[in-house]
Amino acid sequence: MELFFVNILDGLVTGLLLFMLCSGLTLIFSMMGVLNFAHASFYMLGAYFAYKISTYTGFWPGLVIAPVLVGIAGALVERYGLRRVHQYGHVPELIFTFGLALLIEEVVQFFFGKNQMAYDEPHILDFTAFTIAGNAFPAYKVFMIFMAMAVFLVLLYILTRTRVGMIIQAALSYPNTVQNLGHNVPLVFMGVFGVGTALAGLAGVIAGPVLGTFPGMAAVLGSIVFVTIVIGGLGSLWGALVASLLIGWLQTFAASYNIVIGDVLMSIGFSKPVNIDDGAFRDLWTLTVSQIGPILPFLLMVLVLAIRPQGLFGKRET
Repeated sequence: MELFFVNILDGLVTGLLLFMLCSGLTLIFSMMGVLNFAHASFYMLGAYFAYKISTYTGFWPGLVIAPVLVGIAGALVERYGLRRVHQYGHVPELIFTFGLALLIEEVVQFFFGKNQMAYDEPHILDFTAFTIAGNAFPAYKVFMIFMAMAVFLVLLYILTRTRVGMIIQAALSYPNTVQNLGHNVPLVFMGVFGVGTALAGLAGVIAGPVLGTFPGMAAVLGSIVFVTIVIGGLGSLWGALVASLLIGWLQTFAASYNIVIGDVLMSIGFSKPVNIDDGAFRDLWTLTVSQIGPILPFLLMVLVLAIRPQGLFGKRET
């Protein structure tokens, strides 16, 4: 039971960290209809900017300045790049953002090299918040939980309770009407894209000390981000939160319990194959849940899409 609570907390941290990264992409898609393949690259930029700033001023200024710099970079990308291809449809957008992701990775390697950066958590949070089942729970992880929940609540409030949120949502569905009411729709889209990339940068600032700051960090989480928003439903903030938590707990529990697939199958009525000595059958039957942990989110995505193509909370079919 103690291990269960440890996994609940670790999965919560993993899930909320994933949500911080997904929230920006969800915002961009829900308001602009753009699937940004370079989103994880902006997450990487946030970590690198924060690392560089922290070498001069410490962690906390980097927490504020780095997301702003990433947001400005994202807004410029939308204004001078993405806006020019947006009129040609989704395929040119995907190609553009895919090429942008490759470009950002090469630029990062050019300036910082291929080694992992010595980007550490702030000293003020370098202590144990509490202990459960003999396992220390760092204060920095508590900070990560509160930051992720703050991001969710602020976004939810802005999108559902403010005039700005209504204008943003109306600009996607009725751009001409919003334009005729005196609002600058291109400026709205540029702002949304900038805020979305800034959220990715914020996730990078917070995740960098825990997951490591290196050129491949975007590739590590790039695919899982899209899996998460597909499961939650494209454009749904609640869906991104629920799907992130599901994936966080799924991977955490899978890594902690050494359950053999063959035992699970036998417990639900499957009999042991007669040709178990065959290599393929033997390997499949003796697999453990921890070994297939990395592919469980993808299996969950397939299951969700088979039952509900628009995702758990989505309104558009993926």
